[in-house]
Amino acid sequence: MDALLSGISQVLTLNNLLLMLGGTLAGLMAGALPGLTATMAVALIVPFTFTMSPVSGLATMGAIYMAAIYGGSFSAILVNTPGTPSSIGTTFDGYPMAKAGRGQEAIVVATVASVIGGLFGVAVLAFLAPPLAKVALKFGPPEYFWVSVFGLSIIASLASKSLLKGLIGGVFGLLVSTIGIAPIGGDVRFTFGQPSMQGGIELVGALIGLFCIPEVLSLVRQGSKAYETVRVEKRRGVIRETAAKVLAMPGNLLRSSVIGTVVGIIPGAGGNIANLVAYNEAQRASKYPEKFGTGIIDGVVATEAANNATVGGGLVPLLTLGVPGTPVDAVIYGALLIQGLRPGPELFTVHADITYGFIFSLFIAILMMLVVGLVMGTALHRLVSRLPLRYLVPSIVFLSILGSYAIRNNMTDVGVMLACGFAGYLLKQLGFHPGPIVLGLILGPLAEEGFVQATLMAKALPVPWLIFFTRPISIVLIVMTIVSLVWPLLSGGRKLRKEAGIGAQ
Repeated sequence: MDALLSGISQVLTLNNLLLMLGGTLAGLMAGALPGLTATMAVALIVPFTFTMSPVSGLATMGAIYMAAIYGGSFSAILVNTPGTPSSIGTTFDGYPMAKAGRGQEAIVVATVASVIGGLFGVAVLAFLAPPLAKVALKFGPPEYFWVSVFGLSIIASLASKSLLKGLIGGVFGLLVSTIGIAPIGGDVRFTFGQPSMQGGIELVGALIGLFCIPEVLSLVRQGSKAYETVRVEKRRGVIRETAAKVLAMPGNLLRSSVIGTVVGIIPGAGGNIANLVAYNEAQRASKYPEKFGTGIIDGVVATEAANNATVGGGLVPLLTLGVPGTPVDAVIYGALLIQGLRPGPELFTVHADITYGFIFSLFIAILMMLVVGLVMGTALHRLVSRLPLRYLVPSIVFLSILGSYAIRNNMTDVGVMLACGFAGYLLKQLGFHPGPIVLGLILGPLAEEGFVQATLMAKALPVPWLIFFTRPISIVLIVMTIVSLVWPLLSGGRKLRKEAGIGAQ
């Protein structure tokens, strides 16, 4: 309780509230502009949090994260282009509503559903993370090794259309993570004779390169284009009436929020999967499924409640086990390391005030998102959707270079960031998702430490390698890893058989 009160008091300062308000506005702008993503927005701000206190930096990133996921709904509704991948399902009914002159109603639906879904996900984070952290205290080196393997296997299977490409990306990330001085033993590896490489690949610079530069290159390749925004006709009383309609469907809200939270907890899934799953389940549970896709508020409620619920859900494995649930959480992982905070049980023991302050700041960010979204959302979207690429692209590149240099004042990090960016772009064209690569980069040191330490622990045992297969938690993690690898193969085979059956008919 003392830690909770201390964390709340640190958040409720004028400086932090202003930072969160600025983060909310920036997140909305990033989410509302097609081509930018929540991951890019958070990655660009991470280097600037180095000079902030831990609570201030985390609160700012949390506000940007939550607002960017919500901001994607504006482009989905008004332009029929999802601002973020998490808003793909919102286009199905949001844009038809806007074309029918119900654009303001659709925006209000998205806002209220996003707020409810976000609150649900953060509430689960607040109540579920502490007991999971207590369980994590029982983890030893073998368990952390298998946690790394499980996290890598599941994101490899979920973040890529091809399981093979996902696994290749994960292994590539593992290889990159071995550059520098070994965490145990102190051996210097793969530095190519460069002293500046002995510290390894700087995580935040690699994240900026893998997530920001490919998007910038894609924007340049597509060229400037005018977004045909549906005109929003405002009328009195629409906010109150629409909010009442959304609140009158508690089943849809609860089901979609639960789906979003659960999918968020699964490493690698994220809002782009959660919003489509929630939309499908809402249609299956509806009394009038034939109306979905024609401009029904049920579809918008499902997708927006689900994708914002993934924010809190994705932070659960990050804060308790050090395994990022989504790409944005991987960026926040880097920010925690910059502040000297190692994700895991010690966040809820040694740094409990910072952790609870961060969780509480997410509640405040959601409330700010509600006000800003209803008052300024449409105007912000009109502003950013007409922002010329000749201003946008150089600004992002400048912030990327500045941010990657600011961490260690090392020009080598800038070169690594640009190399990761061009490599990420080429890999994206070949169908490789950056998620598995980033997870390999993050989980590589954790897996190596766990493996080496467990091997050293087991030297006195008759059969040393059995230490990885005899502990109860390790067995559970092994089973989960096997399921995560086999499941995509089974579901893919079932899909092929189904298509073959349809073709035969």
